[in-house]
Amino acid sequence: MSHNGLPAKYIPINLNESNNLPFFYMKINLKAYSGNILLFLNTLIIFLLIFENKLIIPEWLQPLGRMHPMLLHFPIVLLLVSLIMEFFQFKIIEESRKFYRDITSRIMFSGIVMAAITVIMGIFLSLEDSYEPGDVLNWHKWAGVSIVFLASLIFILRSSNWYKNAVAKAGAIILSLTIVLAGHFGAVLTHGENFVLQPVTKIPIVPIEQALVYDHVIKPIFQEKCVSCHSDEKLKGKLKLTDSASIMMGGKTGKLFVPGDPRVSLLLERIHLPLSDKKHMPPSGKPQLNPEEVLILFQWIKGHQDFSKKVMDLPADDSLRILASSRLKPAVKVPDEYDFAAADEETIEDLNTFYRMVSPISRESPALAVSYFSKNAYNSKSLEELSEIKKQIVSLRLSRMPVKDEDLKFISKLKELQKLDLNFTDINGSGLQDLSALKKLQTLSLSGTKVKIQQLLPLLNNRNLREISVWNTALTEKDIVQLKKANSSLNIITGFKDDGTTLIQLSKPSLKNNSRVFMSQTNVQLNHPRKDVIIRYTLDGKDPDSVASPVFKKEIRITENVMIKAKAYKAGWKSSEVSSFAFYKSAFKPDHINLLSIADINFKGNGSKTLIDGQLADSDVNNTNWQGFKDKDMLVILNFNKAVEISSVVLNSLVNINSSVFPPIRIEVYGGPDPDNLKLLNSINPKMPVLKDPPQISKYEIKFKTTTVSYLKIIAKPLNKMPSWHPGKGKAALILFDEILIN
Repeated sequence: MSHNGLPAKYIPINLNESNNLPFFYMKINLKAYSGNILLFLNTLIIFLLIFENKLIIPEWLQPLGRMHPMLLHFPIVLLLVSLIMEFFQFKIIEESRKFYRDITSRIMFSGIVMAAITVIMGIFLSLEDSYEPGDVLNWHKWAGVSIVFLASLIFILRSSNWYKNAVAKAGAIILSLTIVLAGHFGAVLTHGENFVLQPVTKIPIVPIEQALVYDHVIKPIFQEKCVSCHSDEKLKGKLKLTDSASIMMGGKTGKLFVPGDPRVSLLLERIHLPLSDKKHMPPSGKPQLNPEEVLILFQWIKGHQDFSKKVMDLPADDSLRILASSRLKPAVKVPDEYDFAAADEETIEDLNTFYRMVSPISRESPALAVSYFSKNAYNSKSLEELSEIKKQIVSLRLSRMPVKDEDLKFISKLKELQKLDLNFTDINGSGLQDLSALKKLQTLSLSGTKVKIQQLLPLLNNRNLREISVWNTALTEKDIVQLKKANSSLNIITGFKDDGTTLIQLSKPSLKNNSRVFMSQTNVQLNHPRKDVIIRYTLDGKDPDSVASPVFKKEIRITENVMIKAKAYKAGWKSSEVSSFAFYKSAFKPDHINLLSIADINFKGNGSKTLIDGQLADSDVNNTNWQGFKDKDMLVILNFNKAVEISSVVLNSLVNINSSVFPPIRIEVYGGPDPDNLKLLNSINPKMPVLKDPPQISKYEIKFKTTTVSYLKIIAKPLNKMPSWHPGKGKAALILFDEILIN
């Protein structure tokens, strides 16, 4: 058929003549359609609220809930715009009111639909472990739900005859206040209490004489940077940082810190993770701790944290007291105190790692203090990385680092350096002449080194040098007198003089061996920084005593795997704590190693050779010698130029469930004459840890019938899903290795 010569598909339809058209041509009733959508969304919200305690949100749906903060701004704007228009609708002239109401209806409907979706996302988000039921969360939730219910009610009733000017204004005002209320409680959840007024309601600075270390130094850092995610209202990781009891209790992943040992403390571990790492704290996008705050937390944990100690109770030269003093006293900017500009903040942030701390010496000061903490991570390159801030460094702490005399050449370029700590480093004094270039050096610490009087004398020409520490060196009393003559104003610290009346505990014996892995035999060399100390040891795993245990003399020869325990004794001193050193035998060292798996970005070790370099890491998960694998198997090929007869392979590994480090679920060892002809020699399935197992070094030995091989292939499979009792349940675990032993 046609209409005025046009094909049927082009027949015009007059919507004003809808009564003459079939039902499927009739215009859809917008009000009924909108009403059905709002009815569905409101019903869905009611359903979720009723069964909220029984719902378990699957992982694939959790990203939808986490879009709640991203979407919520749109409905707020749309609803507020529509409410403003609704408030004034009866002032619009009659001829334009229909058009005005239609526009308002469309904006309001869009706002209600988006608000309902946002509420549903919010309910999903509230069911995650990051949130605990609380007053603020409940107020925020019910305010959001009320917005949807009230807005839907206004939208439906606004076409009624009794909906007049007064009702419209009252509804607009009530709904607007509800939106403001929901936003307020949402901000409290996200940013913490008093977020808006915080800049004008800061807690007054407490006089340092009255200040407590925790209440007035540590707690404000937690309040400002941590509590928004770790409070009663938002208990992320089941960790609360609002009171001392909760802080000591820790969270899902275990204790927050190990008192006295910040290097193995979870708090600092998370802070030092890369910003891109999802476990980094505070999360990306939140205010980050500055270097001074990180150093304060480090020193607080290092000093065996105390919640009641006063700042003034700390020793005058204590690092935490110095940092706290600068924080508590209002910063007084001294013009021209330093004639150099401050370093770039991003550069400082990049230089801060788990083994190195870079921070201003005080607020608003361009001068920087640098400290190193990890022996394994220190090298000349890590020192040269400071080149970008060499003009700002006034303090450098390298105590107990393996610093060589060659490193002093770089240190001599730090022209603003005033304080240098080289205590118990490996310098012998041959490079000390380089330090003559440091004209502003005031304090030099050389205790426990091999420096000689002839090497020190040239440094005394620097009249700015006020103090030098040389206790436990080869310097004699005669040498000390000579130093004082060369510079009468110099304060020379020669250490503790034992008068027989004071008991001080000796430090633990240390190990001089570079490696604790040996092939046929090795000589163990123990050391102690104090002279005339007797070191007693055991080889059976028991703690040494002062009577029966053998005395260490020159060396201990060992030919098998052994755990050496040593203790230091000296008359008039308390005996030291026990040092433990595990030595492992590896009869064969491969000539080549080919790592076919890509190591985790945070646990690359020193490349593939990490697994055969003879260097054993300690139980610190941050030790740079660990090589880690996650979501993928560790696959390594070992090659011997000359075939060898072997009967076992041992993988040295770390287990630390607090850091999601588990044993491999399976280890397989293959061997043969060439890579294409390898057969399975044996495999094991290591035992999985249970809740509350402490961190420990584990050796996984795979034994098999003596076999001649030129190639070995080792496969270690990580746990794909951590158990339900672990905070990371369902996620992949990490496996860490530092050495492969072959016997």
